[in-house]
Amino acid sequence: MGVKHGRDYGDILTDLTEAVGRIPDSYVFFEMESEDWSNLNDTEKNEVHEALAEDLFYALGTEPVISVGSGVVIHDQTNHRIHILIGEEELAFVALV
Repeated sequence: MGVKHGRDYGDILTDLTEAVGRIPDSYVFFEMESEDWSNLNDTEKNEVHEALAEDLFYALGTEPVISVGSGVVIHDQTNHRIHILIGEEELAFVALV
């Protein structure tokens, strides 16, 4: 189902792809090893991050907090945002409206 949004989905996906790319070990979400990740070129890494962003967008509609590697992705329904954090540090947020 995904999260409710007022912005264009393509724009949200672009921003979310960039945001999850800031999690240094985001590849762990897909059970990849660091060696496999390091063997990917930049285009392939971006494709993995885009797939991750799509998965998260839809999963956050039912599960408001999802762990991604050493980070966490949180759907903030009140402020219409998706927050990406590592520990207490916010790496990025994606506006949904």
